[in-house]
Amino acid sequence: MTTVSKACSATHAGMPDPRHAAAQQARSDDPRVRTVVRMEAHPTPATPKPWQTWAISILVALMPLSFSSDLRLKVVPTGLLFLTGLALLIGCAGTRRSFRVAWPPVTAALLMTGFVIINVLVHRLGWRPLDRPGHILLFLATAACFSLPLRMRLVWVGFSLTAIALGATGIVQHHVLGIDRAYGLNGGASASIELATILLGLSAIALVQFLAPSTRHWEKLVHVVAMTLGMYGALLTQSRGPLLAFAPIFMLLVLLHAQRTDRWRSGVLLAGAVCVIAAAATFSMRHELVSRFEAIAPEVASFDHRRDASGAVRERLEMWRTAVRAFATHPVAGIGAGQFADYSRQEIAAGRSNPIIGRYNQPHNEYLEAAAAGGIPGLLVLLAVFLVPLRYFARRVLDTDDEIALPASIGVALIGLYMLCALTDSVFYRMMTQSFYFFLVLGLALRIGWLSRSDNA
Repeated sequence: MTTVSKACSATHAGMPDPRHAAAQQARSDDPRVRTVVRMEAHPTPATPKPWQTWAISILVALMPLSFSSDLRLKVVPTGLLFLTGLALLIGCAGTRRSFRVAWPPVTAALLMTGFVIINVLVHRLGWRPLDRPGHILLFLATAACFSLPLRMRLVWVGFSLTAIALGATGIVQHHVLGIDRAYGLNGGASASIELATILLGLSAIALVQFLAPSTRHWEKLVHVVAMTLGMYGALLTQSRGPLLAFAPIFMLLVLLHAQRTDRWRSGVLLAGAVCVIAAAATFSMRHELVSRFEAIAPEVASFDHRRDASGAVRERLEMWRTAVRAFATHPVAGIGAGQFADYSRQEIAAGRSNPIIGRYNQPHNEYLEAAAAGGIPGLLVLLAVFLVPLRYFARRVLDTDDEIALPASIGVALIGLYMLCALTDSVFYRMMTQSFYFFLVLGLALRIGWLSRSDNA
């Protein structure tokens, strides 16, 4: 793959910087300046070979599927993209310029990486909690591949095919195998929330591409099928948090499309149609998903941490109580990354927490997890990881160039989905959802950085 970086370097060699154009023009207008004509031939810009672009685009398209599978082959696309990204970072000035344009999301990711490492060292936790910063650095390198002229139509279709495959897997698990809550291909029965988050993220991407005016008719068909199966597969997981989080994100994407294209009527009709279909699908699962939603209010009203703390909602409330207490007693340094389980057991032994939460490793709230593990600095770092890239994308969602506006809309949708899901789950505790977030957020930020560079104008 090193030939890609060589081609990339050649592509940008000898290209003038338009920022110096005015000064060069002023000098050339000065009669005292003698014009010098260089005799050597002008270099012809080189580009990555077609097969290289296609190969990298296919690998990028396969990444969401690799996050969602437990097959060992899933390391192949990640490893190849990582090596390609390193080669681009070392050998391609254009890639480095793209990183400079996308510095806010990159800086936020590096901030989380550094903070976790410092937290682990301060609390002397060993090497295991370093999985998170290791994966973030991995996806910082793979993001460099988005600074190439990827076949984005292929990438988007590949993402939608993954949504179709995962949605179909959920249908088979629920309706054929009789599994109550579909969990997909990775993580076992406890991975329902992860599957729902991934499926809804892919559904948001499919929605953006379906609405895009430049999308071809056959591609629209693929994306609408992906959106349908993705959302239905998420329903079959019966994960309330991601489903509730997706509703405002869906409406936001429809409104952004209407604002960009001034097609308000079609946007309202689409939103209404999807709401009707989603409601019908939800109420068709009367004895499953609806009963879970109906249980929320009674569990909250009857919660008593000393006696009645059983049930998914009550257990979350008890975990949140414990996490708040950890933050209150360790507001500066926190209790340490990944130490919630040990802290909970100590609180249970002291009689301050209900024993029912002893089986949980994280408090099912990313904000409380960050505050408990890292104190005030940990919470601020988490907010930066969400809000800094959100601002980066939000400034570009109404760009006149769809090549920039559509990835920006996807970035806003994905970050918004994760910020809402983080209220009821630790989205970065689970490697599947963490990988999906950083791969896409950093990759799309670099994609926009590549498109926004002055030498691509």
